[in-house]
Amino acid sequence: MISFLDLQAINAQYRNELITACTRVIDSGWYINGNELEQFEHDFAKYCGTKHAIGVANGLDALTLTLRAWKELGKLQDGDEIIVPSNTYIASILAISANNLIPVLVEPDITTYNICPDKIQAAITDRTKAVLPVHLYGRLADMPAIIDIAKRYNLLVLEDAAQAHGASIHGKKAGNWGDASGFSFYPGKNLGALGDAGAITTNDDELTNTLRALRNYGSHEKYKNLFQGVNSRLDEMQAAMLSVKLQHLDTEIAHRRKIAKAYIEGIDNPAIILPSQQDKNHVWHVFVIRCKQRDALQNYLAENGVQTLIHYPIPPHQQQAYKEWNNLGFPISEKIHKEVLSLPIGPTITDNQVIKIISSINNFNQVS
Repeated sequence: MISFLDLQAINAQYRNELITACTRVIDSGWYINGNELEQFEHDFAKYCGTKHAIGVANGLDALTLTLRAWKELGKLQDGDEIIVPSNTYIASILAISANNLIPVLVEPDITTYNICPDKIQAAITDRTKAVLPVHLYGRLADMPAIIDIAKRYNLLVLEDAAQAHGASIHGKKAGNWGDASGFSFYPGKNLGALGDAGAITTNDDELTNTLRALRNYGSHEKYKNLFQGVNSRLDEMQAAMLSVKLQHLDTEIAHRRKIAKAYIEGIDNPAIILPSQQDKNHVWHVFVIRCKQRDALQNYLAENGVQTLIHYPIPPHQQQAYKEWNNLGFPISEKIHKEVLSLPIGPTITDNQVIKIISSINNFNQVS
């Protein structure tokens, strides 16, 4: 079976470097808010092109705490509307509702799966205060257009860059377009820790200062609490692991792009809808195809030794968690969620495995 993502093999490539980093942390005797975190924050901010990176416990906290910080700074208040794509992973929306803000769901562009700028503009009301574009699957949303809209309507922009480490438009990377950006370093991400981890990037000094307190019980100085904060710290061990893996990120992205190119050029089954023409700045966190007989295709590939996943099977508005939305209709999102299938594209996938995957897909006969 060709695994969808072989994390053991991915991390085995850097085993000696990871062990050295782990040993360094163990021997230091300092495990929270130390030199490893400071170094990773510096390096990741430099990689993204931002002034600041603030390590937190996970990607959801990165989004939730940024919105919370804007509330503490008086830039948002309860009941404000935040525009967010209707086909995102639910975490993007959870961060909004957790702050007593109102998610306003907007349909994506069917060709990119990212939020449609025209639909953002149509959804703006007097209560709209921010836009939360999601760089889904590793492709940046249309940030030039979104930033233009945000400036015209005086809106904050919070990028959900959980799947887009290293992606860019015109040389400007994910994390450096909006007022702030939330990243996840969940183990399966392009830049993955060996556990949960996340970060916020921004060029805003005041926001950074507030976030550094909020993630640490609301405190900059021990036992002095400025805010009713939380415990959401990126620990020294994960920071050290991420520092190792950050050095190899661009090499892994290049391999993902090579696989994506092979898929796009090699898959010619008329039942398959490929991603829109290859974007050289796409980092291919996942390679998503569409097929009207998605479940039949997934079963067929499994029978032929290819593991696939679905990102994502149920749209947020159809989830029990948001049952108040269950009667709403988002036809583009619903179509996407019924048809998408993600192919293996990890950095350890071999040329022979790619050939087998392409051949299997091309041999699939669509069921009537």
